[in-house]
Amino acid sequence: MLLPKRTRFRKQMKGRLNGSETRGCVIEHGSYAIQALDPGWITSRQIESARRTIARAIKRGGQTWIRIFPDKPITRKPLEVRMGSGKGNPEFWVAVVKPGRILFELDGVTEEVAISALKLACQKFPIKVRVIAKHQYPDGGIRRHV
Repeated sequence: MLLPKRTRFRKQMKGRLNGSETRGCVIEHGSYAIQALDPGWITSRQIESARRTIARAIKRGGQTWIRIFPDKPITRKPLEVRMGSGKGNPEFWVAVVKPGRILFELDGVTEEVAISALKLACQKFPIKVRVIAKHQYPDGGIRRHV
């Protein structure tokens, strides 16, 4: 699973998920990609599950790029602990995703294999996502989906 080697601060505040993504919205490496349509948090377990699904579907052919990284710690307090006494301990890591962000890219396989692999991976995410292709339009697939 993905997590940072070290962070400057051990605990972070929750933050807000309004607005859309301005960076990471264009397909840069591959020909096919998964793009987020909703804001949300994607855990490192969900990223790893999607990566394994893609690797299994393309039978280790082609190349996959993961364009998100879980660098936000999410804390939880233990069960049956009274309120107060500070913030809980970091339990897992999430990547903050806003609409328009490219999550995964794929190249080196046929169109049918790529689209079916990415559609299987789309089911692993807790937010609405879509599969887009770069070759259909020159702007990297910001508006259309497959």
